[in-house]
Amino acid sequence: MAQQKPRLAKPTLDKDLEKLSSVEDAARHTSRGLAGPGVALLFLILAAIFASSYVTGAPGSVIVIAAAALAAYMAMNIGANDVTNNIGAAVGARAMTMGFGLALAAVFEVAGAVLAGGNVAHTIASGITNDALVSSPNILIWSMMAALLAAAVLINVATWAGAPISTTHSIVGAVMGAGIAAAGFGAVNWGMVVGITASWVISPLLGAVIAAGFLLLVKETIIYRADKIAAAKTWVPVLIGIMTGAFAGYLALIGLGQLMTVSALLATAIAVITGLLSWQALIPIIARQAEGLENRNQSLRKLFRIPLILSAALMSFAHGANDVSNAIGPLAAIVSAVQDMASDSPLHFPGVPLWELVIGGLGISLGLLLYGPKLVRLVGAEITKLNPMRAYCVSLSTALTVLVASWAGLPVSSTHIAVGAVFGVGLFREWYTRNSKRRYEYMRVRSGKEPEEAESFERNDDEMKRRYLVRRSHMLSILAAWMITLPAAAGLAAIIATVMFALFL
Repeated sequence: MAQQKPRLAKPTLDKDLEKLSSVEDAARHTSRGLAGPGVALLFLILAAIFASSYVTGAPGSVIVIAAAALAAYMAMNIGANDVTNNIGAAVGARAMTMGFGLALAAVFEVAGAVLAGGNVAHTIASGITNDALVSSPNILIWSMMAALLAAAVLINVATWAGAPISTTHSIVGAVMGAGIAAAGFGAVNWGMVVGITASWVISPLLGAVIAAGFLLLVKETIIYRADKIAAAKTWVPVLIGIMTGAFAGYLALIGLGQLMTVSALLATAIAVITGLLSWQALIPIIARQAEGLENRNQSLRKLFRIPLILSAALMSFAHGANDVSNAIGPLAAIVSAVQDMASDSPLHFPGVPLWELVIGGLGISLGLLLYGPKLVRLVGAEITKLNPMRAYCVSLSTALTVLVASWAGLPVSSTHIAVGAVFGVGLFREWYTRNSKRRYEYMRVRSGKEPEEAESFERNDDEMKRRYLVRRSHMLSILAAWMITLPAAAGLAAIIATVMFALFL
């Protein structure tokens, strides 16, 4: 009988080691889960310290510091929920990685908030409520504190639930609810609210139309051409020129306009010149990229990567310029009310200090870095299928619409515009598939069928035309979320404001 080999392993010890390994894995997983909230809490503390360096020693400094921390919390929630507007299309089209997109958005969010965020913040701070009725600085202060807290909590819950709601709806509804709690329905500037609400209806439709228009241009001039690469070498520099020209004109009017007087005519001239220069400069660059590419749609991904990255950067800048107001507008109103209360002067709104914009921009960037990826897949991949060409149309349309709104001082919803552009692209594809003669002829020639032999091709093409390219269930659920956001924010803010008035007034 062969001698049995001794067992080197000790079952009890092995089990104990496995338990220790499981505990270590669980501890690492838990620590990763706590890293985000820990960094967010640290930022809130740093934002309060940063604000204190500007207001310490002044009357009401404690209130301003607390409001700055609340504004920072609101800004982080904006970044977490709205990041999909900036990079969702590009990531969904696989033109950039999630990490690169988040880093790109973070940099341009801060730039947009600091350079061009003041105009819309003024509307949030002083345009929604009637200062003549909310005459007490104390009432205005606690109304805005309630609005910030209510909107931030609502957006936080929506982000946790995976719902891309409008942060602009949230703060406007919260300011309205707090104003009503303070002085009744007459405290709300209903004319301004009607104008803002109209922009919420018009802006997603405008985003959809612009995106569909650009996609029509791409399909007619590039995709359904016999020589796609030659067509792309001609038209891709033109598309990038349009984008850079619009961006330059906006920067001239908003950014440069803070240093000197810039007329609309001068800004337009800067836009045209910059667009033409960009167009000419990119012709040889795109031509070099096109060398050796096969004449097929898959090859166009490489040529559209640069414009898609640039459009995502432009969208991030536009989002920072427009949506920083959702966090900083109430803070600016609080700071102004504290100053007026100290000087015993009537309520007024002098403007938005730079330090407030910095808190807002950094908060948005940190929020999107920590919690943004959760909603990117919904807009980028689940509503309709996006490739780099369609994603470019979505990003450019959203950026142009938000830039124009920010220039006009209207707090439009970038979420509405981005999602509207995605739906516009998808619905346009459905229409184009059914009605485009150019596409039909291109597909018939590609199939190798002669006109009299194309019965099988026509049958397959008809089947494809009947397919829906947009998920209707997402359309309905997103529309429902948009409809309830404002009343939910208003109701929550009214409750919080009532409690604050009872405690502090």
